Amino acid sequence: METPSAPQPTGITVQRALELPGLRSGLPEILAGADRLHRTVRWVHAGEVPNIASLLKGGELLLTTGYGLGTRPAEQRVFVRTLAERGIAALVVELGPRFARLPAALVDTARAAGLPLVQLHREVPFVTVTEEIHTEIVNGHYALLQRAEEVHRRCTQALLGGGGVPQVLEILADFGDNPVFLETADGRLLYAAGAGPEGADPLQVWEGLRGPHKDAPPPAGTVLVDVPGGGPGTGSVRARLVMLPVRSPLAPVHRMAAERAAGILAVVLMQARQEEELAARGRGDFLTDLAEGRITAEDAPAQARVLGFKPGSSPLLPVVMRLGDSLSPAGGGWAVLARAVAEELAAVGVPVLLGVRPVEGRVPLLLGLRSESERAAVADRVAAALRAGAERAGMQRPGAQPPVVVVGVAGGWAAASAGLRHAAETATAAQGLTDRPWYDARRLDIDLLLWRLRDHPDLAAFVDRAIGPLRDHDNRSRPPLLPTLETYLAHAGRKAETARELHLNRQTLYNRLARIGELLGTDLDDPQTVLALSLALRARRHAG
Repeated sequence: METPSAPQPTGITVQRALELPGLRSGLPEILAGADRLHRTVRWVHAGEVPNIASLLKGGELLLTTGYGLGTRPAEQRVFVRTLAERGIAALVVELGPRFARLPAALVDTARAAGLPLVQLHREVPFVTVTEEIHTEIVNGHYALLQRAEEVHRRCTQALLGGGGVPQVLEILADFGDNPVFLETADGRLLYAAGAGPEGADPLQVWEGLRGPHKDAPPPAGTVLVDVPGGGPGTGSVRARLVMLPVRSPLAPVHRMAAERAAGILAVVLMQARQEEELAARGRGDFLTDLAEGRITAEDAPAQARVLGFKPGSSPLLPVVMRLGDSLSPAGGGWAVLARAVAEELAAVGVPVLLGVRPVEGRVPLLLGLRSESERAAVADRVAAALRAGAERAGMQRPGAQPPVVVVGVAGGWAAASAGLRHAAETATAAQGLTDRPWYDARRLDIDLLLWRLRDHPDLAAFVDRAIGPLRDHDNRSRPPLLPTLETYLAHAGRKAETARELHLNRQTLYNRLARIGELLGTDLDDPQTVLALSLALRARRHAG
Protein backbone atom coordinates (compact mmCIF):
# COMPACT_ATOMS: atom_id res chain seq x y z
CA MET A 1 0.00 0.00 0.00
CA GLU A 2 1.23 3.48 -0.83
CA THR A 3 2.07 5.52 2.21
CA PRO A 4 2.42 9.30 2.54
CA SER A 5 5.92 10.66 2.38
CA ALA A 6 7.39 12.11 5.52
CA PRO A 7 6.50 15.82 5.70
CA GLN A 8 8.99 18.60 5.23
CA PRO A 9 9.31 21.18 8.03
CA THR A 10 6.23 23.41 7.98
CA GLY A 11 5.47 26.96 9.01
CA ILE A 12 7.08 30.24 8.05
CA THR A 13 10.53 31.07 9.38
CA VAL A 14 12.10 34.48 9.94
CA GLN A 15 14.25 33.83 6.87
CA ARG A 16 11.16 33.14 4.74
CA ALA A 17 9.42 36.26 6.07
CA LEU A 18 12.39 38.40 5.01
CA GLU A 19 12.19 36.92 1.50
CA LEU A 20 8.55 37.90 0.98
CA PRO A 21 7.98 41.01 -1.23
CA GLY A 22 6.79 43.22 1.63
CA LEU A 23 9.92 42.99 3.80
CA ARG A 24 12.27 42.46 0.85
CA SER A 25 11.22 45.84 -0.57
CA GLY A 26 12.38 47.46 2.69
CA LEU A 27 15.99 46.37 2.00
CA PRO A 28 16.39 44.39 5.25
CA GLU A 29 19.77 44.27 6.97
CA ILE A 30 20.38 41.62 9.64
CA LEU A 31 22.27 43.12 12.58
CA ALA A 32 21.96 40.27 15.12
CA GLY A 33 20.84 36.67 15.31
CA ALA A 34 21.76 35.70 11.75
CA ASP A 35 22.12 32.12 12.99
CA ARG A 36 18.58 32.18 14.43
CA LEU A 37 16.65 32.94 11.24
CA HIS A 38 15.23 29.41 11.24
CA ARG A 39 12.90 30.40 14.07
CA THR A 40 9.22 29.90 13.32
CA VAL A 41 7.05 33.00 13.10
CA ARG A 42 3.76 32.27 14.84
CA TRP A 43 2.19 35.68 14.17
CA VAL A 44 3.03 39.30 13.26
CA HIS A 45 2.52 42.29 15.53
CA ALA A 46 3.18 45.98 14.98
CA GLY A 47 3.50 48.46 17.83
CA GLU A 48 5.23 51.53 19.23
CA VAL A 49 4.81 51.30 23.02
CA PRO A 50 7.65 50.75 25.53
CA ASN A 51 5.95 47.84 27.34
CA ILE A 52 4.93 46.00 24.18
CA ALA A 53 6.52 42.75 25.42
CA SER A 54 3.65 42.37 27.90
CA LEU A 55 1.23 42.27 24.95
CA LEU A 56 2.99 39.37 23.24
CA LYS A 57 2.81 35.59 23.77
CA GLY A 58 6.01 34.48 22.06
CA GLY A 59 6.80 33.52 18.49
CA GLU A 60 5.77 36.88 17.02
CA LEU A 61 7.68 38.91 14.45
CA LEU A 62 7.49 42.46 15.85
CA LEU A 63 7.38 45.42 13.44
CA THR A 64 8.18 48.89 14.78
CA THR A 65 9.54 52.30 13.74
CA GLY A 66 11.35 52.58 17.09
CA TYR A 67 9.30 55.15 18.99
CA GLY A 68 8.80 52.73 21.89
CA LEU A 69 12.48 51.83 22.19
CA GLY A 70 13.37 54.73 24.45
CA THR A 71 16.07 57.40 24.04
CA ARG A 72 18.60 56.18 26.61
CA PRO A 73 20.80 53.08 26.16
CA ALA A 74 19.51 51.57 29.43
CA GLU A 75 15.91 51.78 28.18
CA GLN A 76 16.87 50.24 24.85
CA ARG A 77 18.67 47.34 26.52
CA VAL A 78 15.67 46.62 28.76
CA PHE A 79 13.34 46.80 25.73
CA VAL A 80 15.34 44.16 23.83
CA ARG A 81 15.90 41.90 26.84
CA THR A 82 12.19 41.77 27.68
CA LEU A 83 11.37 40.85 24.08
CA ALA A 84 13.99 38.11 24.11
CA GLU A 85 12.65 36.77 27.42
CA ARG A 86 9.14 36.77 25.96
CA GLY A 87 10.46 34.53 23.16
CA ILE A 88 9.54 36.55 20.09
CA ALA A 89 10.81 35.30 16.74
CA ALA A 90 12.47 38.55 15.58
CA LEU A 91 12.49 42.32 15.95
CA VAL A 92 12.23 44.37 12.72
CA VAL A 93 12.83 48.14 13.00
CA GLU A 94 12.11 50.51 10.13
CA LEU A 95 14.65 53.35 9.89
CA GLY A 96 13.28 56.85 9.46
CA PRO A 97 12.46 59.87 11.59
CA ARG A 98 13.20 58.06 14.86
CA PHE A 99 16.48 56.32 13.93
CA ALA A 100 18.76 56.79 10.96
CA ARG A 101 20.80 53.85 12.25
CA LEU A 102 19.98 51.53 15.14
CA PRO A 103 21.87 52.38 18.38
CA ALA A 104 24.81 50.21 19.43
CA ALA A 105 23.18 49.43 22.80
CA LEU A 106 20.21 47.94 20.94
CA VAL A 107 22.34 45.86 18.58
CA ASP A 108 24.75 44.61 21.24
CA THR A 109 21.92 43.55 23.55
CA ALA A 110 20.17 41.70 20.72
CA ARG A 111 23.37 39.85 19.89
CA ALA A 112 23.95 38.92 23.52
CA ALA A 113 20.35 37.71 23.88
CA GLY A 114 20.38 35.78 20.59
CA LEU A 115 17.42 37.78 19.25
CA PRO A 116 17.26 38.27 15.47
CA LEU A 117 17.36 42.03 14.85
CA VAL A 118 16.65 43.49 11.40
CA GLN A 119 16.65 47.10 10.26
CA LEU A 120 14.75 48.22 7.13
CA HIS A 121 16.39 50.94 5.05
CA ARG A 122 13.22 51.81 3.17
CA GLU A 123 9.71 52.50 4.37
CA VAL A 124 7.24 49.64 3.88
CA PRO A 125 3.48 49.42 4.58
CA PHE A 126 3.28 47.32 7.75
CA VAL A 127 -0.25 46.20 6.82
CA THR A 128 1.08 44.68 3.59
CA VAL A 129 3.84 42.85 5.48
CA THR A 130 1.32 41.58 8.01
CA GLU A 131 -1.08 40.32 5.33
CA GLU A 132 1.69 38.55 3.43
CA ILE A 133 3.11 36.76 6.48
CA HIS A 134 -0.30 35.85 7.88
CA THR A 135 -1.28 34.40 4.51
CA GLU A 136 1.85 32.26 4.55
CA ILE A 137 1.08 31.10 8.10
CA VAL A 138 -2.51 30.21 7.23
CA ASN A 139 -1.37 28.39 4.09
CA GLY A 140 1.14 26.47 6.19
CA HIS A 141 -1.60 25.41 8.62
CA TYR A 142 -3.77 24.35 5.69
CA ALA A 143 -0.90 22.27 4.34
CA LEU A 144 -0.59 20.60 7.75
CA LEU A 145 -4.28 19.81 7.74
CA GLN A 146 -4.03 18.34 4.26
CA ARG A 147 -1.16 16.05 5.29
CA ALA A 148 -2.99 14.95 8.42
CA GLU A 149 -6.16 14.33 6.43
CA GLU A 150 -4.17 12.24 3.96
CA VAL A 151 -3.04 10.00 6.83
CA HIS A 152 -6.63 9.79 8.05
CA ARG A 153 -7.80 8.82 4.56
CA ARG A 154 -5.19 6.08 4.20
CA CYS A 155 -5.94 4.69 7.65
CA THR A 156 -9.63 4.54 6.74
CA GLN A 157 -8.80 2.79 3.47
CA ALA A 158 -6.70 0.25 5.39
CA LEU A 159 -9.62 -0.56 7.69
CA LEU A 160 -12.09 -0.86 4.80
CA GLY A 161 -9.61 -3.24 3.18
CA GLY A 162 -9.72 -5.54 6.19
CA GLY A 163 -6.81 -4.10 8.16
CA GLY A 164 -6.76 -3.32 11.85
CA VAL A 165 -4.66 -1.65 14.52
CA PRO A 166 -1.26 -2.88 13.16
CA GLN A 167 -1.96 -1.41 9.72
CA VAL A 168 -2.99 1.96 11.19
CA LEU A 169 0.18 2.09 13.27
CA GLU A 170 2.34 1.16 10.27
CA ILE A 171 0.90 4.06 8.28
CA LEU A 172 1.63 6.45 11.14
CA ALA A 173 5.14 5.07 11.62
CA ASP A 174 5.97 5.46 7.92
CA PHE A 175 4.54 8.97 7.87
CA GLY A 176 6.54 10.13 10.89
CA ASP A 177 9.67 8.05 10.17
CA ASN A 178 9.62 7.02 13.85
CA PRO A 179 8.30 4.05 15.84
CA VAL A 180 4.70 4.20 17.01
CA PHE A 181 3.16 2.36 19.98
CA LEU A 182 -0.30 1.71 21.35
CA GLU A 183 -0.37 1.36 25.13
CA THR A 184 -3.13 0.66 27.61
CA ALA A 185 -4.19 3.55 29.82
CA ASP A 186 -1.94 2.17 32.59
CA GLY A 187 1.11 1.92 30.31
CA ARG A 188 1.17 -1.72 29.13
CA LEU A 189 2.21 -2.22 25.51
CA LEU A 190 -0.49 -3.48 23.11
CA TYR A 191 1.01 -2.93 19.63
CA ALA A 192 4.21 -1.56 18.10
CA ALA A 193 5.10 -0.48 14.56
CA GLY A 194 7.99 1.09 12.69
CA ALA A 195 11.68 0.85 13.46
CA GLY A 196 14.06 2.54 15.87
CA PRO A 197 17.48 4.02 15.14
CA GLU A 198 19.50 1.99 12.63
CA GLY A 199 16.53 -0.32 12.13
CA ALA A 200 16.30 -1.40 15.78
CA ASP A 201 13.27 -3.45 16.80
CA PRO A 202 10.51 -1.12 18.10
CA LEU A 203 10.06 -3.34 21.17
CA GLN A 204 13.67 -2.58 22.17
CA VAL A 205 12.94 1.12 21.80
CA TRP A 206 9.80 0.84 23.95
CA GLU A 207 11.58 -1.18 26.63
CA GLY A 208 14.37 1.37 26.78
CA LEU A 209 12.26 4.52 26.84
CA ARG A 210 8.77 3.58 28.03
CA GLY A 211 8.49 0.12 29.62
CA PRO A 212 10.33 0.70 32.94
CA HIS A 213 9.52 4.44 32.97
CA LYS A 214 5.73 4.53 32.62
CA ASP A 215 5.31 7.11 35.38
CA ALA A 216 8.21 9.32 34.24
CA PRO A 217 7.75 12.19 31.78
CA PRO A 218 8.17 10.98 28.17
CA PRO A 219 11.28 11.98 26.17
CA ALA A 220 11.23 15.55 24.85
CA GLY A 221 9.38 15.85 21.58
CA THR A 222 7.24 12.74 22.15
CA VAL A 223 3.71 12.81 20.77
CA LEU A 224 1.18 11.36 23.25
CA VAL A 225 -2.46 11.16 22.21
CA ASP A 226 -5.27 9.56 24.22
CA VAL A 227 -7.53 7.08 22.45
CA PRO A 228 -11.00 7.74 23.92
CA GLY A 229 -13.20 4.99 25.26
CA GLY A 230 -16.54 4.48 26.95
CA GLY A 231 -18.59 6.54 24.51
CA PRO A 232 -18.80 10.25 23.65
CA GLY A 233 -18.55 12.70 26.50
CA THR A 234 -17.40 10.21 29.13
CA GLY A 235 -13.81 11.47 29.24
CA SER A 236 -12.47 7.95 29.74
CA VAL A 237 -9.24 6.79 28.08
CA ARG A 238 -9.15 3.36 26.43
CA ALA A 239 -5.55 3.46 25.23
CA ARG A 240 -2.70 5.85 24.44
CA LEU A 241 -0.94 6.44 21.12
CA VAL A 242 2.79 7.16 21.49
CA MET A 243 5.18 8.45 18.80
CA LEU A 244 8.80 8.56 19.96
CA PRO A 245 11.23 10.93 18.15
CA VAL A 246 14.19 8.54 18.06
CA ARG A 247 14.98 8.71 14.31
CA SER A 248 13.97 12.30 13.52
CA PRO A 249 12.15 15.19 15.25
CA LEU A 250 8.37 15.17 15.25
CA ALA A 251 6.51 18.16 13.81
CA PRO A 252 3.02 19.53 14.59
CA VAL A 253 1.67 17.61 11.60
CA HIS A 254 2.57 14.36 13.31
CA ARG A 255 0.46 15.25 16.33
CA MET A 256 -2.41 16.21 14.05
CA ALA A 257 -2.12 12.91 12.19
CA ALA A 258 -1.94 11.00 15.49
CA GLU A 259 -5.06 12.75 16.77
CA ARG A 260 -6.98 11.73 13.65
CA ALA A 261 -5.66 8.19 13.87
CA ALA A 262 -6.71 8.04 17.54
CA GLY A 263 -10.32 8.53 16.51
CA ILE A 264 -10.05 5.61 14.09
CA LEU A 265 -8.33 3.44 16.69
CA ALA A 266 -11.13 4.16 19.18
CA VAL A 267 -13.63 2.72 16.71
CA VAL A 268 -11.40 -0.28 15.94
CA LEU A 269 -10.85 -1.09 19.62
CA MET A 270 -14.54 -0.66 20.41
CA GLN A 271 -15.48 -2.98 17.56
CA ALA A 272 -12.82 -5.50 18.58
CA ARG A 273 -14.03 -5.39 22.17
CA GLN A 274 -17.62 -5.90 21.10
CA GLU A 275 -16.64 -8.83 18.87
CA GLU A 276 -14.47 -10.27 21.64
CA GLU A 277 -17.27 -9.97 24.17
CA LEU A 278 -19.80 -11.52 21.77
CA ALA A 279 -17.43 -14.44 21.20
CA ALA A 280 -16.88 -14.87 24.95
CA ARG A 281 -20.63 -14.74 25.56
CA GLY A 282 -21.17 -17.29 22.79
CA ARG A 283 -18.77 -19.70 24.49
CA GLY A 284 -20.45 -18.97 27.82
CA ASP A 285 -23.87 -19.76 26.27
CA PHE A 286 -22.51 -23.07 24.94
CA LEU A 287 -21.15 -24.06 28.36
CA THR A 288 -24.41 -23.04 30.05
CA ASP A 289 -26.50 -24.99 27.52
CA LEU A 290 -24.23 -27.99 28.12
CA ALA A 291 -24.63 -27.63 31.89
CA GLU A 292 -28.42 -27.37 31.68
CA GLY A 293 -28.82 -30.32 29.30
CA ARG A 294 -29.83 -28.38 26.21
CA ILE A 295 -26.76 -29.84 24.42
CA THR A 296 -26.25 -33.59 24.65
CA ALA A 297 -22.94 -35.23 25.44
CA GLU A 298 -22.97 -36.71 21.94
CA ASP A 299 -23.36 -33.35 20.18
CA ALA A 300 -21.07 -31.36 22.47
CA PRO A 301 -17.64 -32.36 21.02
CA ALA A 302 -18.52 -31.22 17.49
CA GLN A 303 -19.86 -27.86 18.71
CA ALA A 304 -16.83 -27.40 20.95
CA ARG A 305 -14.50 -27.95 17.99
CA VAL A 306 -16.27 -25.13 16.13
CA LEU A 307 -15.44 -22.91 19.12
CA GLY A 308 -11.77 -23.95 18.96
CA PHE A 309 -11.79 -26.44 21.87
CA LYS A 310 -10.22 -29.77 20.86
CA PRO A 311 -9.30 -31.79 23.95
CA GLY A 312 -9.46 -35.14 22.15
CA SER A 313 -10.18 -38.01 24.53
CA SER A 314 -8.71 -36.20 27.56
CA PRO A 315 -10.71 -36.00 30.80
CA LEU A 316 -12.57 -32.69 31.05
CA LEU A 317 -12.32 -30.53 34.15
CA PRO A 318 -15.24 -28.10 34.74
CA VAL A 319 -14.37 -24.85 36.56
CA VAL A 320 -16.51 -21.82 37.38
CA MET A 321 -15.36 -18.42 38.67
CA ARG A 322 -18.05 -16.21 40.16
CA LEU A 323 -17.52 -12.53 40.75
CA GLY A 324 -18.97 -10.83 43.78
CA ASP A 325 -22.01 -8.68 43.05
CA SER A 326 -19.98 -5.51 43.62
CA LEU A 327 -17.32 -6.67 41.16
CA SER A 328 -19.45 -7.55 38.14
CA PRO A 329 -18.02 -5.57 35.21
CA ALA A 330 -20.33 -3.39 33.19
CA GLY A 331 -20.35 -2.78 29.45
CA GLY A 332 -17.14 -3.75 27.68
CA GLY A 333 -15.58 -4.84 30.97
CA TRP A 334 -16.53 -8.45 30.23
CA ALA A 335 -14.38 -8.39 27.08
CA VAL A 336 -11.46 -7.01 29.11
CA LEU A 337 -11.98 -9.71 31.73
CA ALA A 338 -12.22 -12.51 29.14
CA ARG A 339 -9.06 -11.35 27.37
CA ALA A 340 -7.08 -10.93 30.61
CA VAL A 341 -8.14 -14.35 31.92
CA ALA A 342 -7.42 -16.02 28.57
CA GLU A 343 -3.92 -14.54 28.51
CA GLU A 344 -3.25 -15.77 32.04
CA LEU A 345 -4.63 -19.24 31.26
CA ALA A 346 -2.33 -19.57 28.23
CA ALA A 347 0.51 -20.33 30.64
CA VAL A 348 -1.36 -23.28 32.21
CA GLY A 349 -0.52 -25.45 29.22
CA VAL A 350 -3.80 -27.37 28.70
CA PRO A 351 -6.69 -26.90 26.22
CA VAL A 352 -9.18 -24.35 27.56
CA LEU A 353 -12.70 -23.31 26.53
CA LEU A 354 -13.50 -20.05 28.30
CA GLY A 355 -16.81 -18.19 28.31
CA VAL A 356 -18.58 -15.43 30.23
CA ARG A 357 -22.11 -15.22 31.63
CA PRO A 358 -22.70 -11.56 32.54
CA VAL A 359 -26.26 -12.18 33.79
CA GLU A 360 -25.06 -14.55 36.51
CA GLY A 361 -21.69 -12.83 36.99
CA ARG A 362 -19.88 -16.07 36.14
CA VAL A 363 -16.92 -17.22 34.06
CA PRO A 364 -17.39 -20.93 33.17
CA LEU A 365 -14.65 -22.97 31.53
CA LEU A 366 -13.69 -26.48 30.54
CA LEU A 367 -10.12 -27.76 30.54
CA GLY A 368 -8.62 -30.85 28.96
CA LEU A 369 -6.45 -32.89 31.35
CA ARG A 370 -3.84 -35.43 30.41
CA SER A 371 -5.09 -37.58 33.29
CA GLU A 372 -7.46 -37.22 36.22
CA SER A 373 -4.49 -37.48 38.60
CA GLU A 374 -3.35 -33.95 37.69
CA ARG A 375 -6.70 -32.42 38.67
CA ALA A 376 -5.41 -30.75 41.85
CA ALA A 377 -2.21 -29.40 40.27
CA VAL A 378 -4.09 -27.98 37.26
CA ALA A 379 -6.77 -26.53 39.56
CA ASP A 380 -4.08 -24.66 41.50
CA ARG A 381 -2.67 -23.10 38.32
CA VAL A 382 -6.09 -22.34 36.83
CA ALA A 383 -7.37 -20.68 40.01
CA ALA A 384 -4.26 -18.50 40.20
CA ALA A 385 -4.67 -17.56 36.52
CA LEU A 386 -8.36 -16.72 36.97
CA ARG A 387 -7.72 -14.48 39.94
CA ALA A 388 -4.75 -12.81 38.24
CA GLY A 389 -6.91 -12.11 35.18
CA ALA A 390 -9.69 -10.67 37.32
CA GLU A 391 -7.19 -8.42 39.08
CA ARG A 392 -5.72 -7.21 35.77
CA ALA A 393 -9.23 -6.41 34.53
CA GLY A 394 -9.93 -4.36 37.67
CA MET A 395 -12.38 -6.91 39.08
CA GLN A 396 -10.53 -7.53 42.36
CA ARG A 397 -10.72 -4.29 44.29
CA PRO A 398 -9.19 -3.70 47.73
CA GLY A 399 -11.58 -4.56 50.55
CA ALA A 400 -14.09 -6.33 48.29
CA GLN A 401 -14.86 -10.03 48.43
CA PRO A 402 -12.52 -11.80 45.98
CA PRO A 403 -13.89 -13.96 43.16
CA VAL A 404 -14.89 -17.50 44.09
CA VAL A 405 -13.37 -20.35 42.04
CA VAL A 406 -15.05 -23.79 42.20
CA VAL A 407 -13.57 -26.90 40.56
CA GLY A 408 -15.82 -29.80 39.62
CA VAL A 409 -15.16 -33.49 39.00
CA ALA A 410 -13.10 -34.54 35.97
CA GLY A 411 -14.64 -36.92 33.44
CA GLY A 412 -16.16 -37.19 29.99
CA TRP A 413 -18.66 -34.91 28.28
CA ALA A 414 -21.61 -36.29 30.28
CA ALA A 415 -19.74 -35.69 33.53
CA ALA A 416 -18.72 -32.22 32.30
CA SER A 417 -22.39 -31.32 31.84
CA ALA A 418 -23.31 -32.23 35.41
CA GLY A 419 -20.01 -30.87 36.73
CA LEU A 420 -20.51 -27.42 35.20
CA ARG A 421 -24.03 -27.17 36.61
CA HIS A 422 -22.86 -28.33 40.04
CA ALA A 423 -19.86 -25.94 40.05
CA ALA A 424 -22.01 -22.98 38.94
CA GLU A 425 -24.53 -23.49 41.75
CA THR A 426 -21.82 -24.18 44.29
CA ALA A 427 -19.95 -21.00 43.30
CA THR A 428 -23.04 -19.02 44.27
CA ALA A 429 -23.49 -20.95 47.51
CA ALA A 430 -19.83 -20.41 48.41
CA GLN A 431 -20.14 -16.62 48.51
CA GLY A 432 -19.13 -15.46 51.97
CA LEU A 433 -17.12 -18.54 52.95
CA THR A 434 -13.58 -18.19 54.24
CA ASP A 435 -11.50 -17.24 51.23
CA ARG A 436 -9.53 -20.03 49.54
CA PRO A 437 -7.71 -20.14 46.19
CA TRP A 438 -10.34 -22.63 44.99
CA TYR A 439 -13.07 -24.85 46.37
CA ASP A 440 -13.70 -28.49 45.55
CA ALA A 441 -17.36 -28.68 44.52
CA ARG A 442 -17.70 -32.09 46.22
CA ARG A 443 -16.85 -30.62 49.63
CA LEU A 444 -19.50 -27.90 49.44
CA ASP A 445 -22.58 -30.09 48.96
CA ILE A 446 -23.91 -29.22 52.41
CA ASP A 447 -23.51 -25.50 51.70
CA LEU A 448 -25.26 -26.01 48.37
CA LEU A 449 -28.16 -27.83 50.03
CA LEU A 450 -28.52 -25.07 52.63
CA TRP A 451 -28.35 -22.42 49.89
CA ARG A 452 -31.19 -24.14 48.02
CA LEU A 453 -33.26 -23.95 51.22
CA ARG A 454 -32.41 -20.27 51.78
CA ASP A 455 -35.96 -19.02 51.24
CA HIS A 456 -37.66 -21.78 53.24
CA PRO A 457 -38.93 -20.51 56.62
CA ASP A 458 -37.95 -23.77 58.31
CA LEU A 459 -34.26 -23.01 57.67
CA ALA A 460 -34.44 -19.68 59.51
CA ALA A 461 -36.39 -21.33 62.32
CA PHE A 462 -33.77 -24.07 62.62
CA VAL A 463 -30.95 -21.49 62.87
CA ASP A 464 -32.88 -19.55 65.55
CA ARG A 465 -33.45 -22.68 67.65
CA ALA A 466 -29.86 -23.90 67.34
CA ILE A 467 -27.79 -20.74 67.86
CA GLY A 468 -30.32 -17.96 68.53
CA PRO A 469 -29.30 -17.52 72.20
CA LEU A 470 -25.65 -17.13 71.20
CA ARG A 471 -26.54 -14.57 68.53
CA ASP A 472 -28.59 -12.60 71.08
CA HIS A 473 -25.69 -12.74 73.54
CA ASP A 474 -23.20 -11.44 70.96
CA ASN A 475 -25.53 -8.54 70.13
CA ARG A 476 -25.50 -7.47 73.79
CA SER A 477 -22.26 -8.63 75.37
CA ARG A 478 -18.55 -9.06 74.81
CA PRO A 479 -16.55 -11.08 74.08
CA PRO A 480 -18.62 -12.62 71.25
CA LEU A 481 -19.05 -16.37 71.55
CA LEU A 482 -20.10 -17.40 68.04
CA PRO A 483 -16.52 -17.13 66.67
CA THR A 484 -15.32 -19.34 69.54
CA LEU A 485 -17.95 -21.98 68.77
CA GLU A 486 -17.18 -21.80 65.03
CA THR A 487 -13.45 -22.31 65.57
CA TYR A 488 -14.05 -25.09 68.11
CA LEU A 489 -16.26 -27.03 65.66
CA ALA A 490 -13.87 -26.39 62.75
CA HIS A 491 -11.16 -28.16 64.78
CA ALA A 492 -13.50 -31.08 65.58
CA GLY A 493 -13.55 -30.26 69.31
CA ARG A 494 -9.76 -30.21 69.75
CA LYS A 495 -9.34 -27.62 72.50
CA ALA A 496 -5.58 -27.09 72.20
CA GLU A 497 -5.79 -26.22 68.50
CA THR A 498 -8.85 -24.02 69.13
CA ALA A 499 -7.08 -22.06 71.87
CA ARG A 500 -4.00 -21.64 69.71
CA GLU A 501 -5.94 -20.24 66.75
CA LEU A 502 -7.98 -17.88 68.97
CA HIS A 503 -4.84 -16.84 70.94
CA LEU A 504 -6.50 -17.79 74.23
CA ASN A 505 -5.15 -19.61 77.25
CA ARG A 506 -6.74 -22.96 78.01
CA GLN A 507 -8.74 -21.78 81.04
CA THR A 508 -10.28 -18.85 79.14
CA LEU A 509 -11.35 -21.23 76.37
CA TYR A 510 -12.88 -23.65 78.91
CA ASN A 511 -14.82 -20.78 80.48
CA ARG A 512 -16.16 -19.68 77.09
CA LEU A 513 -17.18 -23.20 76.10
CA ALA A 514 -18.94 -23.63 79.42
CA ARG A 515 -20.80 -20.37 78.88
CA ILE A 516 -21.81 -21.50 75.36
CA GLY A 517 -23.18 -24.78 76.72
CA GLU A 518 -25.05 -22.87 79.41
CA LEU A 519 -26.66 -20.41 76.95
CA LEU A 520 -27.65 -23.17 74.52
CA GLY A 521 -28.69 -25.62 77.23
CA THR A 522 -26.78 -28.41 75.56
CA ASP A 523 -23.68 -30.60 75.76
CA LEU A 524 -20.90 -29.72 73.31
CA ASP A 525 -19.54 -33.26 73.56
CA ASP A 526 -22.75 -34.77 72.17
CA PRO A 527 -22.27 -35.78 68.46
CA GLN A 528 -25.85 -34.92 67.46
CA THR A 529 -25.55 -31.51 69.09
CA VAL A 530 -22.25 -30.86 67.33
CA LEU A 531 -23.81 -31.80 63.97
CA ALA A 532 -26.80 -29.52 64.50
CA LEU A 533 -24.62 -26.59 65.57
CA SER A 534 -22.30 -27.09 62.60
CA LEU A 535 -25.25 -27.02 60.20
CA ALA A 536 -26.76 -23.97 61.87
CA LEU A 537 -23.50 -22.03 61.66
CA ARG A 538 -23.23 -22.81 57.93
CA ALA A 539 -26.90 -22.08 57.31
CA ARG A 540 -26.92 -18.64 58.95
CA ARG A 541 -25.26 -17.09 55.83
CA HIS A 542 -28.31 -18.10 53.78
CA ALA A 543 -31.05 -17.70 56.38
CA GLY A 544 -30.44 -14.01 56.97
